[in-house]
Amino acid sequence: MFIELDLQSETPIYTQLVDQIVEGIASGSLRPGDPLPSIRSLAENLGINLHTVNKAYNLLKQEGLLQIHRKKGVIVQPDGMPGVTEAFEEKLRRQLRSLAAAAAVRGMAEEVFAQESRSVYREMITNRGGEQR
Repeated sequence: MFIELDLQSETPIYTQLVDQIVEGIASGSLRPGDPLPSIRSLAENLGINLHTVNKAYNLLKQEGLLQIHRKKGVIVQPDGMPGVTEAFEEKLRRQLRSLAAAAAVRGMAEEVFAQESRSVYREMITNRGGEQR
């Protein structure tokens, strides 16, 4: 698993870690049942605090994307990904609202914003062989 963190970014490290694992799952580079490094191992490899990795893993577990077992370790949810729920849609709306506001403040046209969104989404679909979930 390849994780690249920007330690100078305003985005918290645990958020960067969550985002990159979710992207790995979406793109197909991480598949259901795939093992992830242990908290300690990933923290050491990335040179970050193990509590940061623990926070990221626990958030992903709460979202239903990972399973954490004492014996098996950390694995990508083998029983399929969670579906679209009202809570997920609300979270998505909040995130899109923030991105749309930033785009509008900079003068980006609505259609350009929509096209960028479609392009990023389609790139995820293409990277996993066109398989939609």
